Amino acid sequence: MKEPVLVVMAAGMGSRYGGLKQIDPIDEQGHIIMDFSIYDAVKAGFKKVVFIIKRANEKDFREAIGDRLSRHIQVEYVFQELENIPEGFSVPEGRVKPWGTGHAVLSCMDVVDAPFAVINADDYYGAHAFRMIYDYLTTHEDNDKYRYTMVGYVLENTLTENGHVARGVCETDENHYLVGIHERTHIEKRPDGAAYTEDEGRTWTEIPKGSTVSMNMWGFTASILKELGDRFPLFLEKNLQSNPMKCEYFLPSVVGELLAEDKATVEVLKSMDKWYGVTYKEDKPVVVAAIRTLKESGLYPEKLWEE
Repeated sequence: MKEPVLVVMAAGMGSRYGGLKQIDPIDEQGHIIMDFSIYDAVKAGFKKVVFIIKRANEKDFREAIGDRLSRHIQVEYVFQELENIPEGFSVPEGRVKPWGTGHAVLSCMDVVDAPFAVINADDYYGAHAFRMIYDYLTTHEDNDKYRYTMVGYVLENTLTENGHVARGVCETDENHYLVGIHERTHIEKRPDGAAYTEDEGRTWTEIPKGSTVSMNMWGFTASILKELGDRFPLFLEKNLQSNPMKCEYFLPSVVGELLAEDKATVEVLKSMDKWYGVTYKEDKPVVVAAIRTLKESGLYPEKLWEE
């Protein structure tokens, strides 16, 4: 069995945040959120990380994190670019929005041929999540179906006070396997829970308390890369006509298709940890305070990467 790889989606510029939020320090030592994710991943057993970035950000990214991490874990880069689409298609004039998380992971096709975990660059997942997903990836292989996994979080543990978030709301069976996942791109915290809108706030639908949501922490075998590649042209054919500027090839949507076709299973590993992330500038003080508390509790040293 090949050693699992960690894949970090870091191509987004953070449109709601303003600036390259993935490389914004969150403590006095200059660590960024990714430092803590990679630190937890190395502790869990991961030995290689692949960063998905924009080519234009490569220099800043290497200087901010890649070069120093390369002393502790093998580092590779792949580039998610708008122009990287199948032959016969072209980028709609004026489009700047990336093609989405499914397209991001597809960018790894040439460098990943092993089981791999996928995370967002700007989310704090907690050490427990990395241990769970590494253990799964080292003990499960495809057989009659693709055997995937996902770390799920309690919705209330993943909300911000400062605006809306996008989450995949999960439906699971009694054995903790994913039945379906519904991408909700506008969820807001409410005094009594959370609700989402799909019509710019004209109507709202409550989400049950305790719901499991995806924070894009997935565990896959390399089989997902072929599926993503095969389905991307079909996605473009369907969506370039109806929504050329904003359609996105969501990773959870492809997983949902594979579940519906009975080609895959996804075991949901439940984390009770609180998520931290910088979706908005106003979130940063909350994350800074949380990291300080985690350090004071002994979970992390003051300097993560002591030589």
